[in-house]
Amino acid sequence: MLLKGKKILIMGIRNKWSIAFGIAKSAYENGAELLFTYMGEENKSKIEELISEFKGSKAYVLDGASEDELVKEVFTKIKEENGKIDGIVHAIAHANTEDLHNDFIYTSKEGYAHACDVSSYSFVLVARMAKELDMLNENASLVTLTYHGSTKVLEGYNVMGVAKAALEASTRYLAENLGRDGIRVNALSAGPIKTLSSKGIKDFNSILTVIEEKAPLHKNVTTTQVGNVATFLLSSMSDSITGQVIYADNGYNIMGI
Repeated sequence: MLLKGKKILIMGIRNKWSIAFGIAKSAYENGAELLFTYMGEENKSKIEELISEFKGSKAYVLDGASEDELVKEVFTKIKEENGKIDGIVHAIAHANTEDLHNDFIYTSKEGYAHACDVSSYSFVLVARMAKELDMLNENASLVTLTYHGSTKVLEGYNVMGVAKAALEASTRYLAENLGRDGIRVNALSAGPIKTLSSKGIKDFNSILTVIEEKAPLHKNVTTTQVGNVATFLLSSMSDSITGQVIYADNGYNIMGI
């Protein structure tokens, strides 16, 4: 029970196939009390049904994770209703479909800004608002989700790779800033998983095949496995780790070919 007595906010849950759900399941099984944010008031009943297995959990709609006032409003409400929390999981990212399907060189200025705003700046904003609102307990842990396309060229990942590179750099700077308050900040780089978001990547199934062939463990990672790594990063077992990109990809990132 690594997270017994801890309150964890998971931002960006969408469905039971998502990495965020895998993290929620592992955190809950390890004793955490869960809070969630999601997009779209119209999705309320779907999200409530989705998280119903996590007894005592609450969900809050947030229709703009990169909008300062919206995040402040929702975080203020979360703190008022639940008190301080012990961890935040940032599982929020988006890029325009055309910017994933076309060659990277054709990325529009708007598309470039959108991907970085939603996928990277939102994490900086979340960290800042949590600090300014005195929302985090001592020794709290922040975890964001990244991907290998931040450091290597992966066909179809395009501008999202740029956004994830910015996210990883932001993780390091946030770790230095928040470390003064004893708060840890890390990025979790999961191997490719079939999720709603991955459907936007061209020829995604071929990536899964390559992982099975090349990764040292010769298999693809699961949301359960990624969830367990996130639980470790949220727990006091990882209290000496901050500013890092932790890979949960069955070793694929170490391979040269």
